[in-house]
Amino acid sequence: MTDYRFIVLGLGGIGSAATYWASRQLGDEVLGIEQFSLGHPNGGSEDHSRIIRLSYHTPGYVRLAQSAYDSWVAVEQDSQEQLILRTGGLDLAPQQAAIGLDDFRASLAACDVPFDDLTASEVMAEWPQWHLPEDATALYQAQTGIVMASKANTVHRDLARRNGARLLENQEILSVSEHDGEVIVTTTERRYSAESLIIAAGAWSNQVLGHLGVTFPLEVTLEQVVYLKPQSPEAFAPDRFPVWIWMTLPALYGFPIFGEPAAKVAWDRCEIVTDPDSRSHAPRTDVTSTIEQFTAAHLPDLNGGVHLAKTCLYTLTPDRDFVIDRVPGTDRVFTAIGAGHAYKFASLIGSILVDLAIDGTTGHDISPFRSDRAILRDPNPVRNYLI
Repeated sequence: MTDYRFIVLGLGGIGSAATYWASRQLGDEVLGIEQFSLGHPNGGSEDHSRIIRLSYHTPGYVRLAQSAYDSWVAVEQDSQEQLILRTGGLDLAPQQAAIGLDDFRASLAACDVPFDDLTASEVMAEWPQWHLPEDATALYQAQTGIVMASKANTVHRDLARRNGARLLENQEILSVSEHDGEVIVTTTERRYSAESLIIAAGAWSNQVLGHLGVTFPLEVTLEQVVYLKPQSPEAFAPDRFPVWIWMTLPALYGFPIFGEPAAKVAWDRCEIVTDPDSRSHAPRTDVTSTIEQFTAAHLPDLNGGVHLAKTCLYTLTPDRDFVIDRVPGTDRVFTAIGAGHAYKFASLIGSILVDLAIDGTTGHDISPFRSDRAILRDPNPVRNYLI
């Protein structure tokens, strides 16, 4: 079979979700294509955990996050698999933090989301694992937690197959074109046609979009997570230690023990620009050192050594807002770019793309994520990755 109603290019977090949501409506008329093996570690969607949270800097993002939780619940119900683990979450800001908490407070309040404002001493009384400066403040939101990323990707793909979708792996894309009311995708194996196409290619977005004469001013950056062994593992169990974000520079974030016998800590936006096809997978000692210096000062029990370090990729738009829209100049091609913080929204974004492709509209406000916004048309945009 080479003719389909719906093709998805890229089967990472967003692409797997789009394939699943399309298969709920179109069954075996859906084709998903991945250039690597399914579940590969080359992009940005694979590991045990990603943060899911309602605390965001605009009400629009908060509302979108509320809908994201609903999407994950629907997938959990369909699969009978747990994908979300609520741990609670701390947004921590020292005095004069690069990312203040006021916008987060205002956005949560505007959406009637409850949260607690905490002083440094209150945080340390509740979670003595933390050593904080006296002037630090924190925002605690109880619904924050972990979305089980690699498991969720597998669940999306398995459900899509159950619904009749066909998934192909190790298929290099040679060309993409649109004409005569259909989209044509040619891979190293054969030529496929469809009524609609979704491009969810992550760090390879511009390579695929380039076939359609479109590129965005994206930066692909090398990111790294480090799993650190605590001296007292029980203190970092998910029911005793929350997800956290350090809201200044270097911006770090972390998790309780989950998936490995260690707690994961990462540096957001290491600012190591790379090429997805030639980048190294080897962890960098300077990134690991920065993370260990932070934990030595603020989470000293995480000094039992490095259990595991691994890398992934961000695909950053200049304003760090998503792209969720029709590809400019096309009628039947849609795309999503996650800007390094989309995994919590992955299932929802997949369903929105399907709604756009099938119905031409969505019930969610995605106006900030237009593909033709001014900053994406600027060849030399001013970049601001702090959100």
